[in-house]
Amino acid sequence: MSDRLSHSPDLALSQVSITSVDGSGIDPWPSRSHTWPSCLINLNKNNWNAPRVAVIGHVEWTRIVRVDDVPVAGDVTHADLVWEGAAGGGAVAAVQLAKLAGHCAFFTALGDDFAGRRSRAELESQGVEVFAALRDQPTREAVSLVDATGERTTVTIGQRLQPCPDDLLPWDRFADYQAIYFAAGDPEVLRWARSAGKLVVTCRELLTAAAAAVPLDALVGSARDAAERYNPNLLSLPPSLIVSTNGEAGGYYTLSGSPAYAYPPMQPPGPIVDSYGVGDSFAAALTYGLAAFADARDALTLATQCGASSVAGLGPYAGQMRLIKQSGCYEL
Repeated sequence: MSDRLSHSPDLALSQVSITSVDGSGIDPWPSRSHTWPSCLINLNKNNWNAPRVAVIGHVEWTRIVRVDDVPVAGDVTHADLVWEGAAGGGAVAAVQLAKLAGHCAFFTALGDDFAGRRSRAELESQGVEVFAALRDQPTREAVSLVDATGERTTVTIGQRLQPCPDDLLPWDRFADYQAIYFAAGDPEVLRWARSAGKLVVTCRELLTAAAAAVPLDALVGSARDAAERYNPNLLSLPPSLIVSTNGEAGGYYTLSGSPAYAYPPMQPPGPIVDSYGVGDSFAAALTYGLAAFADARDALTLATQCGASSVAGLGPYAGQMRLIKQSGCYEL
């Protein structure tokens, strides 16, 4: 990908090594260390200006409960409530972007209810500027069961609320953002979002992307989730970057029509506590990186690090990485 931003600094970046999925043996990246922790990205503080970023998506008022094992049909299982708050793919990505960029705009829809008002307050307290259309329907809720391995199983309750073209939100701001992550919304809203410098979309919105028919800078999905698998037959314009995560095995990517290359995982900074929101933090960091760095593979390195970091905290936010400006580094 070409760099469309004038503010991108020179970087000293510790990257992961890549091996070919197709057996060609070609390694498109230099071999790089990926040990934890270190200051992964050293920034030229005299030139650095964090990109302006935004998320379009949804909120779910979420309860995370701890179980020994996920129940099967007919079971009665005890669970302990360990976390409660505003979450969902859009909200988690917005908070991660705010931690990296210092600020993130979030275009969403909320119910005119207690969960909606509390969600707004919690997100704003984390540096997210919330632009929310109010709905008569209740704010969607979710219960996520986390087992002894940290794996999560989530049940959503109610209709997903997402922004629509008729909502009176400041859509004209899209052109001011260096990057937008699209987690949920209407095809017309996605078309408007194309005015941003970089546009990243979750594979969960593949049909929305197909209907919008706009060029995507990146499409992010999961090899382990059928709802997040890329189907190239659905898009008339292939994304510049396609990333498919694969949990503790790393994942793979294709760049501008290249063969698929595997990338290894990074080790978390501590024991795995909770996998809720890992993919959302990964996608948010990739979005930030595409706006901040000239090389898309540097963005993928940051995303891999942020995904690994997030599993070491309880709930979606405790393990997220943030930019510590005083040291000019990305670190917890």
